[in-house]
Amino acid sequence: MGKERQFVVNERGEKVAVVLSIEEYEKILEELEDLEDIHAYDEAMASGETPVPFEEAVERIERERKSKRVTRFAYCRTRKNSFPD
Repeated sequence: MGKERQFVVNERGEKVAVVLSIEEYEKILEELEDLEDIHAYDEAMASGETPVPFEEAVERIERERKSKRVTRFAYCRTRKNSFPD
């Protein structure tokens, strides 16, 4: 990223935006995601909780989503049936 940087300025000459190539932008996003992953890992390790295997975590998430869908579906059916046709 040692390229010359280009800026967009407002009418007062203040820098208000930066122009990046798509490649630079995507690289920055990837690096940000890596940093977020590292931060999440550090927080998890500092919490003192027992780590959960990936497969188990996925199962828990899927169970939670299913239970929310069932609840939401039941609510929608109840609401639909409470309105006159």
